[in-house]
Amino acid sequence: MSAPQVLKQGSTEERAENARMSSFVGAIAIKDMIKTTLGPKGMDKILQSVSGSEAIVTNDGATILGKVAVDNAAAKLLIDVSKTQDIEVGDGTTSVTVLTGELLGEAEKLVDKKLHPQTIIQGYRIAYNAARDALVRSASPINQDPAALRTTLMEIARTTLSSKILAQDRDHFADIAVRAVLRLAGSPNLDQIHFIKKVGAGLHQSYLEEGFLLAKHPGVGQPTRIEKARIMIANTAMDTDKIKIYGATAKVENPAAIAELEKAEKEKMKEKVQNILSTGCNCFINRLLIYNYPEQLFTQAHVMAIEHAEFEGIERLALVTGAEIASNFGAAERVRLGQCDLIEEIMIGEDKVLRFAGLPLQGASTIVLRGANKHVLDEAERSMHDALCVLVQAVKDQRLVYGGGCSEMLMSRAVDEVATQTMGKKALAVEAFARALRSIPTILADNAGLDSQDLVARLRAAHYQGNVLAGLDLELGAVGDMRALGITETLRVKEQVLVSASEAAEMILRVDDIIQCAPRQRGEQPEDD
Repeated sequence: MSAPQVLKQGSTEERAENARMSSFVGAIAIKDMIKTTLGPKGMDKILQSVSGSEAIVTNDGATILGKVAVDNAAAKLLIDVSKTQDIEVGDGTTSVTVLTGELLGEAEKLVDKKLHPQTIIQGYRIAYNAARDALVRSASPINQDPAALRTTLMEIARTTLSSKILAQDRDHFADIAVRAVLRLAGSPNLDQIHFIKKVGAGLHQSYLEEGFLLAKHPGVGQPTRIEKARIMIANTAMDTDKIKIYGATAKVENPAAIAELEKAEKEKMKEKVQNILSTGCNCFINRLLIYNYPEQLFTQAHVMAIEHAEFEGIERLALVTGAEIASNFGAAERVRLGQCDLIEEIMIGEDKVLRFAGLPLQGASTIVLRGANKHVLDEAERSMHDALCVLVQAVKDQRLVYGGGCSEMLMSRAVDEVATQTMGKKALAVEAFARALRSIPTILADNAGLDSQDLVARLRAAHYQGNVLAGLDLELGAVGDMRALGITETLRVKEQVLVSASEAAEMILRVDDIIQCAPRQRGEQPEDD
């Protein structure tokens, strides 16, 4: 008698060793793919779309993993971990993926030695607690004196940018990022910082503009400079001067009737423009198009009208000017206008943009990025965003640790010491956790083309001799003092890497069954949850 079929036709199931092996293979494959981007000497990846029409050049872990299509459940979990890291702290997306993959690689070796996954998980928990305690104890408070704070933030920004496309001009871009974050005065809201990307010139000609720049221009014949601006920001259709009757037929006996319809539509639009002008605004910014007739009405009223502003741009403009995005103008008193001291048209290269100066929100600023092509500018924006996120975390958390593999080796030593005091097979898992931590400086050295075995052995010896500031100086290919070199990172980023990697590895280790649902057939209705 054959066994009854429980799963739907077309469903697949992997159990026990096969399921574990599938998880390990998927996670380790993702780790191997991305580990070459780690560190200041990491390489870039080209991500090409299926059609070949789009290509992205980047070494940002979250961007790479976000674009990769995978069919392995464990690989998808690693991608989600990287996205979480990017959302929480903005940097460390490659590190968390690599560390998770290394933890699972060590776990695979232990499983081959017949250690039960639950034993490995218990050992990893012991090791994680020891590593996190050592990391937190090693953190130094950031001096809040303005000059010392700026110096520390510059070091953190330089360290973050050293692994990006901006590494050659990292001092220049670190200064831009630090000035932008200090203008926020402790606020974590990065929406106050806007990016404008303009092709042409070199990366080193990028700069910080104190105020808000909008890559748009006024309509024909409208003012290009307004003092004491009262700004209305809207998301509304301004094209009803055209006849649009969808799904209906209008029968007319002569062309004069068509003219009457058009006249009625124009009257509606004229009334709408008058409602907008009754609010007292002298600058109207709309997300949608503004057609010829309403643009003519705004010109006659000497009002600057800007059309087709990108939604993200007008959201930020609404934030920094204090306006509300309006869509209904029936009651003028209910529309909150934004304000600024001056709106003027300025030139960036060969393009004109609008500059909003004297904003109510003093932290508002715009980073103008210049570069050779679109790909360079996109990667520069991703790099600057990472730096800004890390600096905001540094200002918020006010604690720093040292990079260059220093923190990982320090945690590895603490975990090794705990392993000698751990009874039973769990000690093997604790030792494996320490080896996974040591893989980070190993990969940093490998990516720099250095002898990783020799360097990591020297680094480990330095830490066991009590030099807790020792790390890898990849420029000289030697062990150096990270504090003297200014290679600093925020505690929050390192802590989040450790937390996310440990939890993700534990989750994947718990898996002993992978069930893949049958694909839905054409015309088949989805089943209710």
